[in-house]
Amino acid sequence: MSRKGLSTTVPQRLTPVAGAPLWCDALDFGLTGDGVTNDQPALAALVDRLGDGYAADGRARVIHCPPGIYSIRDAGTVWRSGVSLIGAGPAATRFLLSNEGNRNDPVPLAFWTTVQHGADRDRHIADCSFADFEIDGSGVGMTQYNYLAKGLGLQYVVRGVFRNLYIHHTGATGLGCDFLQDSLIDGVVVVGCGRLDNGEQMGGAGIGVGIGGWGDVERLTIANCTTLGNGTNGIFLELQKDYWAPPRGFRIVGCHSQANRFGISDWGADGLIVSACTLTNNLEAGFDVSANGTAGIAGRGGLLTDCVIDRNVGDGISMGNTPGPYVIRGNRISRNGGYGYHEHDLGHGYRGAAEDVVIQANHIWDNALDGIRIDRPMTDAAVVDNRIRDNGRRSAPACHGSGATVRYALRRVTDGTADWPPGGHRGKVLRVDSRTAVVADNTGNELSLAEVRPDGATGWNEATPAPGTPYELPAGPAERAGIAINAPFDSATVRGNRIWHRDEHTQTYGLWITEAGSCVSCRVADNDVTGNEAAIRLDTPPIGGRWERNHCDEE
Repeated sequence: MSRKGLSTTVPQRLTPVAGAPLWCDALDFGLTGDGVTNDQPALAALVDRLGDGYAADGRARVIHCPPGIYSIRDAGTVWRSGVSLIGAGPAATRFLLSNEGNRNDPVPLAFWTTVQHGADRDRHIADCSFADFEIDGSGVGMTQYNYLAKGLGLQYVVRGVFRNLYIHHTGATGLGCDFLQDSLIDGVVVVGCGRLDNGEQMGGAGIGVGIGGWGDVERLTIANCTTLGNGTNGIFLELQKDYWAPPRGFRIVGCHSQANRFGISDWGADGLIVSACTLTNNLEAGFDVSANGTAGIAGRGGLLTDCVIDRNVGDGISMGNTPGPYVIRGNRISRNGGYGYHEHDLGHGYRGAAEDVVIQANHIWDNALDGIRIDRPMTDAAVVDNRIRDNGRRSAPACHGSGATVRYALRRVTDGTADWPPGGHRGKVLRVDSRTAVVADNTGNELSLAEVRPDGATGWNEATPAPGTPYELPAGPAERAGIAINAPFDSATVRGNRIWHRDEHTQTYGLWITEAGSCVSCRVADNDVTGNEAAIRLDTPPIGGRWERNHCDEE
């Protein structure tokens, strides 16, 4: 009986296809879970058997894997529609991936791709859930990097659910699935994935989702996930073809992204919603909008709201080459090693002005450089109702040291004779002979070093220096502002911001228009810029617009 013929009022008693039960215990169908036997052939056979059943009668099947270690060796499993894989929990059911017998090929637990299997809109897979198990990718080694060395690598999926998974130490992306329609990624923990990626190759993320294959709208929610120490991004969305329209329909809610290269990245979505997330200790930026993806197209039309973006080694928010619009609202942006918010040109992607960007009601404080830095043209921006204080912490002068009081560790340097301002070296590059390291933060006599790559043990590019070896730290920038405009800034509204320092006298200016910046036809009103070293510095005088009711220490 076809699905079209089913009644909604008469109870249905459809009999599944013989030999393809609706629910099966994997141990009854050839898998062992003993950690020794290669369970991949039995899993592949069972997936095909149940997939044939779904194709025949339209009824989805479930494979249940009881507690055990399921060794998946030397081949990935081509997945089928209507087949779900359910474990007994990440600590109980573990899939151990390895390829000792075939180092040329990756071993994802499950894959269905365009290149390998002809996946597309008409050959998609549907009604699959992956839940309650662990994927350990530490046993996979490659003769050269392969972006398919994932935990899960599915493309063109309809009604897919990925829930309560622990995926760790895969060679490439942990959960790397593309073109997910009406799908959910929920409660997935991804740690140390992309370990074979040099940080700049394709993939290598915790959760990476290619987008655009379904057209203008792809309905996907990523919720309550944790990504820690992954090689590139914690979570990213990436438009896959430059001739595809950036799609809308994506939400990233309540996630935690820590110690990745980037925290969360928008590489080509339209209207991405990122809300209630924590982005911390990421090496380059907490939140990243750029054209770094495959298609070379940055996200636009997104909303970043109610997030904590704190203690990232580089910028808190890095906005590169978006055409706009974008809304940054209600976030805490604090203690980052670069700028709090940085609008800049990466040298590729969209090169025009960013239009209709809104930076509203954020608390921007204690960042190493300017609170807000504009380094590329913007038009019709609105910077309103923000609290911007105590930025410019990278204020310590140049210094050097050596001798008996200087000690080096993998991620720490101490100098017993130092008296540094706390946070004054944040984000600087420390040099010791040919060795370099980036300072994540500092106390009066100790430097904390950022790891040289995600999930790494050391902050040094070479071996740890010997005790007493001389070191050098450069000076911080002389000017550090709450808001620094270093590019054309036209028809903007800057209103209702309070810009000051309370705890540290590190913001030299409240508002600074540099020689390279300009402010044409802007409305700058009702801002309180008292309490800085100087309120406003205009290296380039504004042209037109209205400047009124701004409260300053001096005229």
